[in-house]
Amino acid sequence: MESLATSVEFQMSLLLFVALGGYLIASRINQSAVIGLILVGLLVGPSVLGWITYTDFVRALAHLGAVILLFVIGFEFNIRDIIHPRNFAIALLGVIIPWVGGWWLATGFGFDSASAIFVGTACTATSIAITANVLKELGKLQTEAAKAIIGAAVIDDVLALLALAISTDVVGGSFSYISVAIVTVKAVSFIVIAAAIGIFGVSRFLVRLDATPFVRKYPEFIFIFAMMLAFLYAMGAEAVGLSAIVGAFIAGVSFKDVELHQSRSLKEGAEYLQIIFAAIFFVSLGIIADLHAVTSEILFFLLALTLVAIVTKVIGCGVPAKLAGLCTKDSLIVGFGMAPRGEVAMIVALIGLEAGVIDQGIYVALVLMSLLTTIITPIVYRNWFYRGEYCTYDASATCSDAGK
Repeated sequence: MESLATSVEFQMSLLLFVALGGYLIASRINQSAVIGLILVGLLVGPSVLGWITYTDFVRALAHLGAVILLFVIGFEFNIRDIIHPRNFAIALLGVIIPWVGGWWLATGFGFDSASAIFVGTACTATSIAITANVLKELGKLQTEAAKAIIGAAVIDDVLALLALAISTDVVGGSFSYISVAIVTVKAVSFIVIAAAIGIFGVSRFLVRLDATPFVRKYPEFIFIFAMMLAFLYAMGAEAVGLSAIVGAFIAGVSFKDVELHQSRSLKEGAEYLQIIFAAIFFVSLGIIADLHAVTSEILFFLLALTLVAIVTKVIGCGVPAKLAGLCTKDSLIVGFGMAPRGEVAMIVALIGLEAGVIDQGIYVALVLMSLLTTIITPIVYRNWFYRGEYCTYDASATCSDAGK
């Protein structure tokens, strides 16, 4: 008979109990819920108490949480927010400058060229799950800064995928322009085709389906159908090498304008799922980090790497945002909003470790850098940018002179 301590019911109950503790911590220290959830994850994880480890079960639930979170975030945006020319410039420099900065730092610490290349590649990543949730929590998703962050982050994911493909080929000695072109075409084609099918095909089908007697009898059918497609989009994104959350985000964007009369709101239903699974996702970010793995040899490298990771994103994304017409405050919001590396950089680090390109020390530094950049952004947002309002946002989210 299965032990109660290892049963799915107990593990789920424990994770949600821990998540509740995260909210209490966040309230106590007057910070974003994300910070409280990550901190409580550190507390119950291997770093302190060791109650919960990053098992396959936790990993699976966390993955679902990230997917559902970005599906919900997608409902706040339209496709024009993504393809704005400004976002391409932010994403491009936001990949190039962090890559150069990470490579330069690793080289300066005496790592070999292969390791330095992978450190640079890990620095290119951006995880928008954290930033998007904090902006949603603060009611700032419709600002120009938020639109720039989300749009640029989707493009950043494509560029980071290219950087990973190039780095892997260079380290393996098999670099070719053809392979890079194939990766690019697959990624861009998926985003364009998935969005087109969702907006012009699936959305209209859902509206017609909502008017049928069948849905009048089973109003929950459309929500189940939409969630099925969200996970299908996430799977498709992973199949072409993108992050699953990009596929889920595209699904949310695609279903944004679906108006239902017999069925309940798709967004409202997804938000209930997000409350549960996104909380587990943020807790898992604290659980995955084991601070015991930090030795004195890699501590200084970790601190330097975290500083470089933040500064290069702030410069690489903030400068083009400023040149594109955003005020200084909004430009800094964009830069810091693109700084969290989250699970994306952790995946890159794991690929490098499994390929034997980086050692355990560098891997631990990259994982903890991902965690630190994830924690810093909500703190900066809550205690600096949005502590007092320096920008007055109207419908087009422009800045007042005080914020320039």
